[in-house]
Amino acid sequence: MTVTQLNFEQRLEALSDSTFINSLAQSRRGVEREALRIEKDGTLSQKGHPEALGSALTHESITTDFSESLLEFITPPALHAQTSIEQLQDIHKFVSDNISGELLWPMSMPCFIDDEDSIPIANFGESNVGKMKRVYRVGLKNRYGSMMQAIAGVHYNFSFSESFWAHWAALHKQAHTKEQVAQDYFSLIRNYRRTCWLIPYLFGASPALCSSFLNNKSHKMKFEKVGKGTYYLPYATSLRMSDLGYTNAEQSALQICYNELDNYVRLLRQAMQTPSTRFAKFAAGEEGNWQQLSHNILQIENELYSPIRPKQPTLPLEKPTDALVNRGVSYVEIRALDLDPFSPMGISAEQMDFLDVYLLCCLMMPSESLTPETIAEARENMDAVVLEGRNPALSLNENGQPVKMRDWAKTLFDKFASVARLLDKANDTDRFSRAVDVQWEKICHPEQTPSGQIMSTLLADNADNSALGLLLAKEYADTYQKLAYTHHRESDFAALARASLKAQQDIESEDDKDFETFIRDYYAMEQA
Repeated sequence: MTVTQLNFEQRLEALSDSTFINSLAQSRRGVEREALRIEKDGTLSQKGHPEALGSALTHESITTDFSESLLEFITPPALHAQTSIEQLQDIHKFVSDNISGELLWPMSMPCFIDDEDSIPIANFGESNVGKMKRVYRVGLKNRYGSMMQAIAGVHYNFSFSESFWAHWAALHKQAHTKEQVAQDYFSLIRNYRRTCWLIPYLFGASPALCSSFLNNKSHKMKFEKVGKGTYYLPYATSLRMSDLGYTNAEQSALQICYNELDNYVRLLRQAMQTPSTRFAKFAAGEEGNWQQLSHNILQIENELYSPIRPKQPTLPLEKPTDALVNRGVSYVEIRALDLDPFSPMGISAEQMDFLDVYLLCCLMMPSESLTPETIAEARENMDAVVLEGRNPALSLNENGQPVKMRDWAKTLFDKFASVARLLDKANDTDRFSRAVDVQWEKICHPEQTPSGQIMSTLLADNADNSALGLLLAKEYADTYQKLAYTHHRESDFAALARASLKAQQDIESEDDKDFETFIRDYYAMEQA
């Protein structure tokens, strides 16, 4: 079957048909929000994961990430952004009521942490899978340091409906298969990679950091100082996304391919099987000493940092790549988002509406294969916006040619406006167009970006990042207390907590292997 190649305008016209419009309203989204638990004085909590919240290993909506102190809240797929926000509100209220007066740090970059050894690594219990999760995190500490792992973010998960993909396949004269869906999700991913410099510009909220974050960390950034101990770059948008944050030299050498699923899986598995000279010094089970899970470039596939991931829910002990091969791509996970410190939930419905427009636009634009040169160009553009995004003179590179960032943004926003009208029609609203208008104002007025607002506040008051974060944390604690439950009752969360603790006990009692055998079998498990 010959695939029909269509341009953006042809796709825009086709999607205006009522058949497509109805299927667009069936898209789903969900949120994973991270937040550090802090004491009332702004220091990192040293307490274990509160039992009232349930088991971090088995709870479906409240868990931990790297640290015992780094909570993660997960919402299920929902048809509307407002539903996701309400689900987050329910979780925040229950958590806030059950952490003994502690607060949730509202920013991506950590609060004051004097010593990274004081960051407690998450504990998932005594089962083999729980121990594996902990050893993986011990490996992250040894490989990259705990301070980097204390950075918090928000992940946005988005999927199109099966009916949409069936119509999309017919439009392009393709059979509707999991291979076709994966191919088109990868087309979206490639355009996202080319243009995701826009994400830290619009939503980056970490232009400054506490001086404690830089302890013993080499860098070449020319920081300026405000307050007693806050360092910033004048035009920075997201230091979380810089070389100080979720990046590292070992992974930057990996050329993970997003042109097709088979190559993506092959290269990711290869990174899990290739020994690293840098990490060889850490024990991986020798004489029972577990400083990491393996000596390879990646301990597990999720160790790879990427601003976007193709995802498929995994079965117990199933590797993410096996899930992708067996069942295809189910959704995409956007990972380049800072926490919004001006939202009690770390993200707003308006932001989610814009992301829906952006992701649909990424699908609708023609998507050529990525090359090593275009991958490098995308990385350089991201680095430039992360460090100098609010510089009005900033230029980026598009297909090897210099272009003013605002000019490129204008081209994209013209497309966003058209796509927003489609989603408005599909959902009988005007909120998608309004969301695009709000973000365009940030292009015209950099001071309206979250990073711009933060810097204006810090510089006007000669204040520290930690003081602003603590002020907002206390304000939001009051906000959570006043919230009313919408989708779950307090008793529902309490029951979920008890059930998750029981589920953890059951897993621990069912283990029939020693840990070394369990890990050996996990890595030897036949890959699909």
